[in-house]
Amino acid sequence: MNKWKAPLAILLSTNLLFGCAQSEENASAEKESKGQPAQAEPADDKLDGVTAEYRKYALAEIEAFVTSTEEFTNAVKSGDIEKAKATYAPARMHYERAEPIAEVFGDLDPKIDAREGDVPEKEWTGYHRIEQGLWVENTTKGYEKYAEQLMKDVHLLRAKVETVEVTPELLITGAVDLLNEVSTSKVTGEEDRYSHTDLYDFAANVQGAEKIYELLKPALMEKDEALSEDIRKRFDDVYSLLNQHKKGDAYKIYTELTKPEVKQLSQSIDALAEPLSQIGIVTGAS
Repeated sequence: MNKWKAPLAILLSTNLLFGCAQSEENASAEKESKGQPAQAEPADDKLDGVTAEYRKYALAEIEAFVTSTEEFTNAVKSGDIEKAKATYAPARMHYERAEPIAEVFGDLDPKIDAREGDVPEKEWTGYHRIEQGLWVENTTKGYEKYAEQLMKDVHLLRAKVETVEVTPELLITGAVDLLNEVSTSKVTGEEDRYSHTDLYDFAANVQGAEKIYELLKPALMEKDEALSEDIRKRFDDVYSLLNQHKKGDAYKIYTELTKPEVKQLSQSIDALAEPLSQIGIVTGAS
């Protein structure tokens, strides 16, 4: 679960919108000085295509999340513990990629993604509640009701995401927050504390942040090509480390990593988050 950083979100959004507006004013002035009619496109209009594309991406991930959650919950309800374990982490990756939108609903996110201790025991449901049963108790018995509720909550999430307004603030801060979540909480192994499938979450968060970067890359390349290339290199560095911990298509159990390897991953994520946080300001600069 991600903790939104409101001050950062406001700062990045303000800089983005103010910077874009300032840039358009400068462009208009330059055209007028050359005797050309100023036909500046409003900053908000220039971002419409980007936000629309991200919305399409996030909706596709939530759709996939519905399908994969159905496979997971059916396995739990039928008592197929091995299939439930096998589908647990891959299913959650869709949610992790789309967290900037999925977490907008403060009532549903805890029901789907709360860890033990995040909510009162009697209110604890969702993926991690079932995870405890599968890996700690090694059973699906008694967890059928949680599977039923999870599926209902995921269907409700799918319905509600249609109402989400994708804004520059949501888009830009979402990328940084996805990485911050990895480096500040998931790196401790507390997210998937029973299955230790944390690397799946790591990879999905990075992929979600990368999608936002790719959508903003054309604007970023116009303003600061060096920064764009630096961000791309740092994404590649993170993926290189993650790939070292894969076995075929699957990731290693998190507890198999050494402390130096965990530290290296954390530092790599931090090194990516820093330049990525500048996107909002730079793409709106004159």
